[in-house]
Amino acid sequence: MKTLYISDLDGTLLQPNVELSANTITILNELMKQGMHFTVATARSLATVKPILADVSIHLPIILMNGVCIYDPMKKDYIKVEYFSKTSREILMALISSHNLKGFAYAIKDGVLATYYEDLSNKALKDFYEERVTKYKKPFTQIESFSRLADDPLIYFSLMDKKEALQQVFEVVSELSDLNCVFYKDNYSKDMWYLEIFSIYASKFHAVQFIRNYLQPETIVCFGDNLNDIPLFNASNRTYAVANAVPELKQKADAIIDRNTQDGVARWLKKNFNLNSDV
Repeated sequence: MKTLYISDLDGTLLQPNVELSANTITILNELMKQGMHFTVATARSLATVKPILADVSIHLPIILMNGVCIYDPMKKDYIKVEYFSKTSREILMALISSHNLKGFAYAIKDGVLATYYEDLSNKALKDFYEERVTKYKKPFTQIESFSRLADDPLIYFSLMDKKEALQQVFEVVSELSDLNCVFYKDNYSKDMWYLEIFSIYASKFHAVQFIRNYLQPETIVCFGDNLNDIPLFNASNRTYAVANAVPELKQKADAIIDRNTQDGVARWLKKNFNLNSDV
């Protein structure tokens, strides 16, 4: 394999309606039939990625939940998962409780992802929940307190609130040696931010390094739009930010391509993929 292309989803490959355009689907399938090696790296879980990519014939491992897990669609199984240590679980639960933050906790049990929440106390949480239940039929389990999950195989916390409400926990987590996190503005809800927390050994950077060893591509080319794509850019050989990307990512990009609403990634691939040199 000479070149592997990796794209973020929301704000990059997807339209604002959280779907792939017909044009992007056609271009991706056409190029993959010609031999293009393509996959995605997203903050989303498998439950929502599967229906989004249902019309695209991706056969390579997919980076999920900001690199916490990697799923092989051919094996129909996770080939890499990074879990929290017991100490990390306890620290996070105490932090979340003391700052009265709300969000979702994720665990993988026997190869199946489970998602938990305490309550849906703001619009972003409600929208997140309702979209995934209505559109993707994703199961959620409500619990009285995240502390009930102290002994569960947790992999991820996704907290949603205004920036100032999450800022202090972000600063604390950033100083902890065995935790990693990304803190970025929601693409779909005004004034709402995500704080997503996971193992120090998990990130889009670590996941790309695993994919690099697993598939042995000579070159990795990536596409992104948001702050959580910085680790993806740091792990890739060539980097492209869509025109709607945040300024911090544009500064790191080798070049800026068309917006997600203009099918920027697909159009760039159609123009630049070379059967003779990229396969």
